Amino acid sequence: MAIKQKLVRTLRFRNTQKIGVLAKLISQMSSLGADLGNIATVSVGELYTIRNISIIVNDEAHLKQIIDSVKQLPECQLEAVVDDVLEIHQGGKLSVSPSHPVKTVEDLSKVYTPGVASVCRLIKDDPSQAEKYTTIPKTVAIVTNGSRVLGLGNIGPVASMPVMEGKAALFAQFSGMHMLPILINTLDVNRFIDTVESISSTFAAIQLEDIRTPDCFVIEDALTRRLNIPVFHDDQHGTATVTLAALINATRLGGHDLKTSTVGQIGLGAAGTAIGRLIMKYSKKPVYGTDVNPDCMARFKEFGGHPIGLEELMKKCSVIVATTGIGGLIKPSWVQKGQVILALSNPLPEIAMRDALNAGAAFASDGSRVNNLLAYPGLLRGAVQARATKMVPEMFIAAALAIVEHTPAQELIPDPLDPLLHDAVTKAVAKAAIKAKAV
Repeated sequence: MAIKQKLVRTLRFRNTQKIGVLAKLISQMSSLGADLGNIATVSVGELYTIRNISIIVNDEAHLKQIIDSVKQLPECQLEAVVDDVLEIHQGGKLSVSPSHPVKTVEDLSKVYTPGVASVCRLIKDDPSQAEKYTTIPKTVAIVTNGSRVLGLGNIGPVASMPVMEGKAALFAQFSGMHMLPILINTLDVNRFIDTVESISSTFAAIQLEDIRTPDCFVIEDALTRRLNIPVFHDDQHGTATVTLAALINATRLGGHDLKTSTVGQIGLGAAGTAIGRLIMKYSKKPVYGTDVNPDCMARFKEFGGHPIGLEELMKKCSVIVATTGIGGLIKPSWVQKGQVILALSNPLPEIAMRDALNAGAAFASDGSRVNNLLAYPGLLRGAVQARATKMVPEMFIAAALAIVEHTPAQELIPDPLDPLLHDAVTKAVAKAAIKAKAV
């Protein structure tokens, strides 16, 4: 089921230059449920002030309701409604630029012909020289067929490109490496695997993205066996890594210890299954899991989990993680006193934080801040720096613990835009890869 996506818009207002007009405008929009962001002054005149106000709304109907309402304010004139998301996507979000610009004929002879031939011969005679003389060791592929895009479902590879570009841009910013989106137009698992294998020599690692269940498990397993470079499915292992970090922090805040807690995982798709498996690896204890799909329950059992009914899970477990995409699934009456609950589905969690806390939970949070950006740049860069040939759970746990170490007191997770965090994750992952002999 597709998750309803909220809208981001910037409203440009021309307001009468009087004290209290802005406050009245903000109050009006807030009273109608608008989530206000940046407020920027564009110009100030003798009679009027022009400002841009960024808002997040539920849908087009909600946006229209707000616009109709503010138009009734006599001292505020709405001049424009700007879709900033479309604006920032124009022309795409990535670019390719040379590290050695060609400005002279001599430059041309060195960067390209005839000079490049000697480098080609060097690598032919000794393929390891590609590590030094090409961009391969700092280039990662992000590969998708668009069959399971978060909140959107099976939209196909081309429609998923904005997601791929966004993740690639963030990866470049926080890892210093390159990430190239690769769109594969097939739902045939074997063809997908063969295609990735055939292009893998271009890259130092492969990140799989937005691939439906159970295909994602088959594809990752096959490519891990076939390739001699790390293969990483972010929807599984990036999500599991960040969730493990959040759970360690959440259980501490809620007066628990994750390693000694009874954990229940609600929703056993790609993310939920990976979360349950990583928690079991970390705690050395089984995790209870539930899903409406019997195949998911059976697969979770094969991985060492304990399948169980939803209400029984809520009674038995002191720590609850939910990744179902179904808002309001968990009834407040099911919440046990002292439970720690992470309801991670966006934009509508399985239970609202306030409802969970009012029902007796010791700690509750949703998925609004649990962002894979915390993990995947450092996970991949660490693996590549260690020259790992595969990703192993020890690397994910090391990344999670590095995230925990960088989390401020009384917070669930750290700032994902902190470059020092990504450096710490990189170092922890590289060290874990070597220790676990994943190289």
